Amino acid sequence: MALKREEMEALIYWRDPKKSGIVFGSILVILLSLAYLSLISVVAYVSLLTLFGTIVFRVYKSVLQAVQKTSDGHPFKEFLDLELTLPQDKVREFTDTAVTHINAAVAELRRLFLVEDMVDSIKFAVLLWCLTYIGALFNGLTLVILGFVALFTVPKVYENNKTSIDAYLDIGRSKIAEITSKVKAAIPIGKKDADKEKDQ
Repeated sequence: MALKREEMEALIYWRDPKKSGIVFGSILVILLSLAYLSLISVVAYVSLLTLFGTIVFRVYKSVLQAVQKTSDGHPFKEFLDLELTLPQDKVREFTDTAVTHINAAVAELRRLFLVEDMVDSIKFAVLLWCLTYIGALFNGLTLVILGFVALFTVPKVYENNKTSIDAYLDIGRSKIAEITSKVKAAIPIGKKDADKEKDQ
């Protein structure tokens, strides 16, 4: 069962702190475990812990039913009867969306690597150069953990401080636009592209 967009937003924006806390804490523990243990070990430990919990709960409910002389049936009957098949239309929709995004990314990378626009390619080169330093400081999993923590904190912080953050973002955008225009003016190719746009 996939999460709907509204449910995902409710989790990220902490509409229900208890539910968001459980999801955030559980996934963060798994990610931190992966930083120190192998994937196989983490899967095995999480599965064992889950299985231990369900066995203890099943035994507890069975003993309780025997003492109270009731026949409530299997304690997990609701989940056993739940259909857990992937809907084909949703899978097809997800695949189509993924293929569209991949094709767009490939086209953009081709444009950047083959220097269709000099300024954009230079920006991309600067980004790659910055990534070399980030890669030297953090491994991939550390970045995933930081990204996950940011996912559950940045939207809420932005929501609570929207006005002041937007003001700073506007200042940043104006500075970037100013620098970009100066770079385009300094590069001959940038000037030609700008002249072409004016003529059109």
